[in-house]
Amino acid sequence: MKSIAVFCGSSIGASEVYREGAILLGKELAKRNITLIYGGASVGVMGTVADTVLREGGKVIGVIPTLLEDREISHKHLTELIIVNSMHERKSKMMELADGFIALPGGPGTLEEFFEVFTWNQIGLIQKPCGILNINHYYDLLIALFDHMQDEQFLQTQYRNALLVDSDVILLLEKCLAYVPPAIKTYQNN
Repeated sequence: MKSIAVFCGSSIGASEVYREGAILLGKELAKRNITLIYGGASVGVMGTVADTVLREGGKVIGVIPTLLEDREISHKHLTELIIVNSMHERKSKMMELADGFIALPGGPGTLEEFFEVFTWNQIGLIQKPCGILNINHYYDLLIALFDHMQDEQFLQTQYRNALLVDSDVILLLEKCLAYVPPAIKTYQNN
């Protein structure tokens, strides 16, 4: 695995623990020589993980749409900043560049980006690991929703099992590295 896209907030969150988790992930990505692909902002959890990878000697590629370049305060010191025309292009470029995906705490935009790559895995457009770094139990309710989807048979067990979750950065990265994609979703194999 040469690159991981990280979806996360442009805010820092209510607790210092979110910043600390972003720092731990950034250090581990740099240590493993895994390029960070992310949304290109210099603020919030996004900026923290990018700054950490850079400070630790790693490579960071930001992808930001023109609409958000000023609003999210694009990072000016990245290895590479790719400016695109739309949010759709941003997600498409990040999916193209990344070998895997991790969600850190964030808001609706973080979830929207993560859900798209998770869905694309289900239908076979990509076959890359999708992980959630569950810092401070931030994603407990979302994980419970995935379990509910499985229980109510709106999410096949193989795809629920493909959702990689951990509160430990190293364990989550190990799960991503060991990922074996499930069979592509069909309506015959519920």
